[in-house]
Amino acid sequence: MPPTHHAGYFDQGLAAIDPAVHAALTAEEDRQNDGVELIASENIVSRATLEALGTAMVNKTVEGYPGRRYYGGAAHADAIEGLAIERARELFGCAYANVQPHSGSQANLAVFLAYLKPGDTVLSMDLSAGGHLSHGSKANLTGKWFDIVHYGVRDDDGRIDMADVQRLAEAHRPKMIICGGSAYPRALDFAQFREVADSVGGVLLADMAHFAGLVAGGAHPSPIGHAQVSTATTYKNLRGVRGGLVLADDPDLERKLNSAVFPGVQGSVILNAVAAKAVCLGEALRPEFKEYAEAVLTNARTLARALMDRGVDVVTGGTDTPLMLVDLRAKGLSGAEASESLERARLTCNKNGVPGDTQPPTVTSGLRFGVSAGTTRGFGRAEFEQVGNLIADVLDGLEAGANDMDGLEARVAGEVARLTAQFPIYARG
Repeated sequence: MPPTHHAGYFDQGLAAIDPAVHAALTAEEDRQNDGVELIASENIVSRATLEALGTAMVNKTVEGYPGRRYYGGAAHADAIEGLAIERARELFGCAYANVQPHSGSQANLAVFLAYLKPGDTVLSMDLSAGGHLSHGSKANLTGKWFDIVHYGVRDDDGRIDMADVQRLAEAHRPKMIICGGSAYPRALDFAQFREVADSVGGVLLADMAHFAGLVAGGAHPSPIGHAQVSTATTYKNLRGVRGGLVLADDPDLERKLNSAVFPGVQGSVILNAVAAKAVCLGEALRPEFKEYAEAVLTNARTLARALMDRGVDVVTGGTDTPLMLVDLRAKGLSGAEASESLERARLTCNKNGVPGDTQPPTVTSGLRFGVSAGTTRGFGRAEFEQVGNLIADVLDGLEAGANDMDGLEARVAGEVARLTAQFPIYARG
């Protein structure tokens, strides 16, 4: 009988079996090690998380929840998911946690399914003001199936006007109000949002994807106890594998929310990802994670101040989260050209719309920066002051139309290389 798999299937590594993929992965590890990662959605996971992702648990398929699976052979899967659930509940001080969502967007969609019917009204932050696609963008399923009303931010300071939120809620009587977003840098008043939701009989969903790690570390107010349901991601500043969480303070919501995740919006569980979630949640329960969360907030404010000191317009004049938004309109630059130049200088960020932006999403008038990854590799105030000045050097060169931008980018890239060499990630073989 001919072999059913190729030679080396069980015992040869990636470099031998698929050198093309291995080369690309090695190059990516080099890119991460040799540059400063400033994309707010990214971080650097622990070696333990990498190991959890690459275990034989990837072979196992289950549907359902621990103790109530539709497939056999699930004892170890149940133990791992049970650990992740208990750690999430302890970490966020809540009565209910679902660790199965494949992403924050699917966690949000599950909450929509649990509480809403197609056509129901939802009040959420506009994407252009810092909201998120999964909160009702016209390009997203949530924007196609539900009646979405958006609140924005004030023109003068870029902050949410709660009086306007109340006015919109009274005018449209939404079944759900969402607070939280992807590019709003300030702390939210969860208690006031709950008051608005209660005043119109709506449910409050708090999406803390971009500051869940700060909540876990006690460096940011928690929505638990205010919002009926909260969602989070396990990457970003929670510093774990990509995936989502659904959290609630009311244990009676378990059946409603569990059924919305499975079978509502997804099927079988990505068990190796759940194992990695358990690892990162366990790491976040360690005392040193509190120090990490505090350092993230300090570093974010340091970077924002360094940029402002160099004449860069930071939206709202600072931040209460791991991210900040820069408005480039005063410099006559687009987010696309600025982010491309910064990447050549080994400072990776993303172009981002700003409040009142007239540029398309493929161009934008802004940049979004985050400090979670840099903080993980050991950067402190001094390093982020240096990073802020390097960013400003590139932006100043672009604004002035420097004749030798290639030389400027190369010079900055050299300084970045010297900086990152002091803070290596993952021991190299």
